[in-house]
Amino acid sequence: MSFIMPKTMKAAILTELRKPLVVTDIELPKTLQIGQVLVKVSYSGICGSQLGEIDGVKGKDNFLPHLLGHEATGVVIAIGPGVSHVKVDNKVVLHWRKGVGIESKTPSYDWNGKKVNAGWIATFNEYAIVSENRCTVIPDDSDLKVATLFGCAVTTGFGVVENNAKIRMGESAVVFGAGGIGLNIIQALDLSTAYPIIAVDQYSNRLQLAKKMGATHTINSSIEDVKKKILDIVQQDNGVDLFIDNTGKPAIIELGYEVTKPNGRVILVGVPHKGDNVNIHTLPLHFGKYLSGSHGGDGSPNLDIPRYHKLFRNDRIKLRELISDEFSLPEINNAIDGIRNGNINGRVVINMDI
Repeated sequence: MSFIMPKTMKAAILTELRKPLVVTDIELPKTLQIGQVLVKVSYSGICGSQLGEIDGVKGKDNFLPHLLGHEATGVVIAIGPGVSHVKVDNKVVLHWRKGVGIESKTPSYDWNGKKVNAGWIATFNEYAIVSENRCTVIPDDSDLKVATLFGCAVTTGFGVVENNAKIRMGESAVVFGAGGIGLNIIQALDLSTAYPIIAVDQYSNRLQLAKKMGATHTINSSIEDVKKKILDIVQQDNGVDLFIDNTGKPAIIELGYEVTKPNGRVILVGVPHKGDNVNIHTLPLHFGKYLSGSHGGDGSPNLDIPRYHKLFRNDRIKLRELISDEFSLPEINNAIDGIRNGNINGRVVINMDI
């Protein structure tokens, strides 16, 4: 029996910056192009990057209206010409960093005669036409809800520690921002035997979860003097070995630069709003201090996801504990609000089947 493309699907569309997403029905293309994979999405995560897109942190958005989302799991239901790394009925993780396979053309959808753009991956939708190199196959018995975190939260968090921070045993570390990625950074630091591991956040519920993930100390930035507390914990006037910022706020980046040792490292995961510049004295960079941005942990999904999945299957890392909330697609704006106001303390997933 020949495959028939679904005609329509429900999707959450960004139509205007700093406005709620519009959840509606849109039409899919009639055929798949070279290198494209059609996936029935099971679960999608919501990352801080999507909040940044909604808020326009990088400036003017020339692709509105468009779909969002870059972390999901699902089942392959069709493949386009040339696809060889995934097959129909494969369970897959969808990720924004490039894996193996073809990088296809980006799809576009139709909304009452208006074009809706999408990148090589979009996951706030019931079906996803994604580029082959944004899919990684996982075992048939995988828990798709948990495996969603491999799309970004785990691979970015662990990649930051492995590839960017290059942590050494016994080094001290501060993680500012204990959201989905921050919690995985803390977990990876714990696996790497960093000490102390200091989690900083403005919400006490997130700090409680950070302790479960491996933080040895916590600081509530809304009520405590963060600089003084960090230096008190490490008991060294010259600071900590590693500071990882997940907020993208210039004042916090400057704080990280200030509280790290002369040869310390500052890794930037969060992205500042366009025009929000950081003011630092660069002389320490000439004498060993290190300041760098991270591009999603700079990992390789096709290599990293199987490694991290093995750790999860053997109870070496905690993932179920990270998923604190589950919403349906029509409730996605409520989920986004919960992330913004701190009511959600872990990773939220969108269940496409409810």
